[in-house]
Amino acid sequence: MPNQTPDTAHEITIGQLAAQADTKVQTIRYYEQINLMPKPRRTAGNQRRYSEGNLHRLQFIRHGRELGFSLDSIRDLLDLADNPVQPCEDADHLARIHLEEVESRIRRLESLRGELRRMIQECPGDAVGNCRIIEVVSDHKLCTQHGGEKPRQP
Repeated sequence: MPNQTPDTAHEITIGQLAAQADTKVQTIRYYEQINLMPKPRRTAGNQRRYSEGNLHRLQFIRHGRELGFSLDSIRDLLDLADNPVQPCEDADHLARIHLEEVESRIRRLESLRGELRRMIQECPGDAVGNCRIIEVVSDHKLCTQHGGEKPRQP
């Protein structure tokens, strides 16, 4: 290709980067605004150009998000990844904290599942006026997961 140096020969546009990382252009711009992604090189026409390193960084961010890490945790993990001679204990600590949060969320979801099953089981299904689901949603004190009344016998 004419007028390209070896450094810029393999650069891609923001649209190509988005497609390769399976994300949206707006997401990439947002990551640039919050400094998770570095500001890209600009062409004479002011178009963003991205390197393979940018793609790998974006994939790291995307995978971290898929694993449920917060943007702040991803920022910390990126800082660690950018300095590979550091001990791994900080990354381990971040992962352990995240695991605790996930396990807590699972416990809350299991409790929620139990409450929803109970509401459905206790609902006679005849008329909304007798609907246990409507009754429990209307009065938080009836939720057993919040110390409310004991389950009704159907």
